[in-house]
Amino acid sequence: MITFWFSVVVLAWVLFFVLEGFDFGVGLLGPLLGHDDHERGAAVQTIGPFWDGNEVWLVAAIGATFAAFPGWYAALLSGLYLPVAAILLLLAIRGVALEFRGKGDGLRWRRRADALLALSSAGVVAVWGALLAVITRGLALRPDGSVAGHGRSLSPVLSWTGLLGALAALFAAALLGATFLSLRTSGPLRGRARKLAGRLGTGGAVTLVVAGIGTGSRTVLAAAALSFVAALLARAGREAWSFAATALGVAATVVAVFTAHGQVVLRSTLDPAWSLTSTAAAASHSTLHLMTVAGLIVLPGVVAYQAFSYWIFRQRVASDRIPS
Repeated sequence: MITFWFSVVVLAWVLFFVLEGFDFGVGLLGPLLGHDDHERGAAVQTIGPFWDGNEVWLVAAIGATFAAFPGWYAALLSGLYLPVAAILLLLAIRGVALEFRGKGDGLRWRRRADALLALSSAGVVAVWGALLAVITRGLALRPDGSVAGHGRSLSPVLSWTGLLGALAALFAAALLGATFLSLRTSGPLRGRARKLAGRLGTGGAVTLVVAGIGTGSRTVLAAAALSFVAALLARAGREAWSFAATALGVAATVVAVFTAHGQVVLRSTLDPAWSLTSTAAAASHSTLHLMTVAGLIVLPGVVAYQAFSYWIFRQRVASDRIPS
């Protein structure tokens, strides 16, 4: 049961980082690739029906982690409290920018909303990337499961490990966004996105190779190879396959982060013997059994609804200017 729920937690995080990854990427790139208000609006329109639904997987991932592995959740939150708070604030700003972009009159209003969307999206991605890198390295975990420092500092994510993770995450999100825009738009925006995807895939591959060597993770090196393949596919005009390769690379990287140390879900940088295992962090058997019953009822409905929404809004968004 513990192995099953650990797999569910990792799957929920994978779905969040892949689905919200292209949302963040579009939010970051839309104002840069769009040369006028119409093109920037077309970029935002590609994620309009999906972004809030994709965030459901963040709620699911956090909820499943809290319920199935409360010890793990407590250690992560206490050790990374300020970075997590920063993510929540940036997510709120991003939501406001998306929802209020079309509520005001005038080009200046929309340009400000686009700027907030780009900055908040980049900030969320950078902090998440730093957090994942720090989690792979470990925290200052004490024998009682508490973390030295109690999260009252941003120093963990400002380390060289955190900065490398932030850079890799920005490349990954930008590549996801570029491949998604090339897949979901037509016109000049599609061409620019496809061209940028070819460049980003190569840069992302180099960054992931450096990250893989630094962490000793072969899975991250595999993700680097997929990033390079995505670049080749983008240049060849195989947009769907390019997006799929990028998404698979992001998924592989997330899996690598959460399985880097086997049964150890959080490594202690103070003493390896104080590291937290999935068994020690897990909830009781009765709790896991109850969660299994509830999950089998709720999760299929969520997946079905999201699949239906993606099918309904499958048509490309035109970025061409309509002659007056």
